[in-house]
Amino acid sequence: MNEQAPEGVRADPPSGVERLIAHVKTMAPVRTAVVHPCDALSLGGALDARDAGVISPVLVAPLAKLRAVAADTGLELGDSEVVDVPHSHAAAATAARLAGKGEVQALMKGSLHSDEYLGAILAPEACLRTERRLTHCYIMQTASYPRPFIITDAAINIAPTLEIKADIVRNAIDLARAIGIAEPKVAILAAVETVNPRMLSTLDAAALCKMADRGQITGGVLDGPLAFDNAVSPDAARVKGIKSAVAGQADILVVPDLESGNMLAKQLEYMGQADSAGIVMGARVPIVLTSRSDSRRTRIASCAIALILAHRQRAFVQGEGSRV
Repeated sequence: MNEQAPEGVRADPPSGVERLIAHVKTMAPVRTAVVHPCDALSLGGALDARDAGVISPVLVAPLAKLRAVAADTGLELGDSEVVDVPHSHAAAATAARLAGKGEVQALMKGSLHSDEYLGAILAPEACLRTERRLTHCYIMQTASYPRPFIITDAAINIAPTLEIKADIVRNAIDLARAIGIAEPKVAILAAVETVNPRMLSTLDAAALCKMADRGQITGGVLDGPLAFDNAVSPDAARVKGIKSAVAGQADILVVPDLESGNMLAKQLEYMGQADSAGIVMGARVPIVLTSRSDSRRTRIASCAIALILAHRQRAFVQGEGSRV
């Protein structure tokens, strides 16, 4: 329990993670398969999310290895369900199968490589794919920006084509709406804010905006190309004479490629002290995808986002059923 601040001393405001956990307190925890949590950070993050009431974990891992990690780190497995498998490959395949059958409603990455984790999810027998491309979103909050925002795609699609970028935008809009942004403002980033035929990112940005004009992308307001400064700073947009519903107040930052997005997100996290969460969109269930170096706070926040998405999906399915 936090101690009360002394009289006359203002307590620090709650962090983005604390506000997120408070927001989901009324929701029932989501049953989540945690894939091979066989190191201190991944197991601790899953158990922290359990203790925060965010997930009900199903730990899919070699039981002996799991118990050894718990003993070495002083973590308590308690009554958490464990599915004993021989190795990480089997853990990924088993967890994906549980999600495909509806026995869990979310997936969470443990101490295995992202390619191994996502490969099992994309396997046809898992039955988790949809018509959308899998795309990754960082949800971030920093003291220097007045609202949470999304950076995408910074973890899965290395050099996305225009078609893939359209799904990146659609998935990010869905996520933004799920976390309470009714009509998200989407900035398609490039190095400049004018269309330059020699810079593919500016051509893609212009095409995406026209796709939105024609109803091929819905649910948000798009503008681009926008440079990073005029996407997030009203002053920068004003100086450059940009008149836009998005410039200076973006909710979603769509980066040109994975490298630029990954560097941007990690600079904000490590040098800008941003709170962050990571989630993969485009599958039948929310997929928590964290880096092996991510903190336990980031893992809890990512699980809270998965909880919001799982409850939204459940409400949608029930609503569809009530109209049958």
